[in-house]
Amino acid sequence: MKSNMGTSDRLIRLTIAAAFVVLYLIGIIKGTTGLVLIGISIIFVLTSLVSVCPLYFPFGMSTKSKSTKRISDR
Repeated sequence: MKSNMGTSDRLIRLTIAAAFVVLYLIGIIKGTTGLVLIGISIIFVLTSLVSVCPLYFPFGMSTKSKSTKRISDR
């Protein structure tokens, strides 16, 4: 698959995932809500690691910046 996530998108997802996990571990979020947020955290971490968000494909979205061609790429 072609990557469609930029660096800032990946960092934001990882930060949100870490926040959800911390809130669950210290007991602020409990029960079903906590488990759902842990599930979302797992999805965020996985999509960040592979730099692909499947939900972006149907909409033709990409947060990856357009790179400029370098002389060595020609």
